[in-house]
Amino acid sequence: MNWDNPPPIVRQALEYGLQGWEISKGWLVSPAAWSQFALLIVAYLLAILISRRINPVLRRWLTPPPEQEHTVARTRRLVLAFVPLVLPLLAYALTGVGESVTRSIFGSGAVIAFGKRVFLFLAVRILVQNILTDPFLKVLGRYVLIPVAALYALGLLDLVTAKLAATVVPLGNMSFDLLWLIKAIVVGGVVFWLGRWSNDQTGNYIHARQEMPPATRQLAAKAAEIAIFGVAFLVLMNILGISLTSLAVLGGAIGVGLGFGLQKIASNFISGVILLLEGQATVGDYVELDNGEAGTIVKTTARAMILETFDGRWIVVPNEDFITTRVVNYSDQGSANRYEAPFSVSYDTDINKIPAMVEQAVSALPFILQDPEGPDCELRAFGDSGVEFAVEFWVNGIDDGVNKFTPQVLFAIWNVLKDNNIEIPFPQRVVHHVGLDKGHALPTP
Repeated sequence: MNWDNPPPIVRQALEYGLQGWEISKGWLVSPAAWSQFALLIVAYLLAILISRRINPVLRRWLTPPPEQEHTVARTRRLVLAFVPLVLPLLAYALTGVGESVTRSIFGSGAVIAFGKRVFLFLAVRILVQNILTDPFLKVLGRYVLIPVAALYALGLLDLVTAKLAATVVPLGNMSFDLLWLIKAIVVGGVVFWLGRWSNDQTGNYIHARQEMPPATRQLAAKAAEIAIFGVAFLVLMNILGISLTSLAVLGGAIGVGLGFGLQKIASNFISGVILLLEGQATVGDYVELDNGEAGTIVKTTARAMILETFDGRWIVVPNEDFITTRVVNYSDQGSANRYEAPFSVSYDTDINKIPAMVEQAVSALPFILQDPEGPDCELRAFGDSGVEFAVEFWVNGIDDGVNKFTPQVLFAIWNVLKDNNIEIPFPQRVVHHVGLDKGHALPTP
């Protein structure tokens, strides 16, 4: 590097360094500066003394019993996390008092003002490193909040913001400065993070209202989500100073895109709204699609419904398929379903006794319903190997997955037939052998 003619950025850094050195030398020989240093030390020691006394009291007041999970308890735990900020904020407040005193006596307070800004920087650092737990807020604090606090502590914030505001980036017929771009990214991230957090809290509150029908809960949650993010968008546009009328052309372009390239997405979104309004399929329902796939609806989105099969697979089904194709809803949130269990008895059995004994045995099972109808054993056919029966029964839920109703019914039928010495036939064939005359021989190949 040519030190006789350094680059502009290096030259400017050297100038700032020399200015800082001159300020430091002035502070070293100034009685007012030494008095401010003394006030800074006194303020910090006093803040340590006060925080050691009030921190245990605050922790005792703000710590709820472990078993409490209501709103007040959660709020107390949230405030408890900010107790580490007591020390730097107390030091900041006490140095502020000291600054007003020194300015009234000496007419200046640059040293103590610098110390006050340092205490604020320490508070921000503790907040980001020890208190914030959300990943987005932690990244925002690490790469935005801490650098801004450091520049403020060094007194360079106004200079840096002026440089960023003076740097204009052209983009076609538009242009914007870097300061506006950084503000847009930060404010947009914060606003939509607040929208996501508000949406999660609202969704949890709505889904906890068990007195509401499931379809109504889903519809209310989706409406709240659309409203929250719509308000977040409007707030962001207002903060950034963007007029909504300037988005008319963009809105028209988006409309054309929806009409051509995104028509499937729009169709699925509208189909999802219709499904929520009608309540024909919602979370918890067991459905069978037109292609034979079946599963329980575990989640609904703006574009699709997600089915979980009993072997753990997730099937993403577009909302439009629930409108345009045949879908069988077996559960309707726990309604009764009818199934049947076939069986056979031998032809030696007195079949008139079968229906009563089987119906009694099946009725004794705890999951069998008597309403709308109790078990009904019917004669179905005279088969090749035995007399064929089937018992029809009603249960709550689906006969699959965790609920295996038919196997238990068949066990009950087997046991009652065995207890009454009734044979359950197996396939039989009668073979008639025709003898050959002694004078005839079998043909040879």
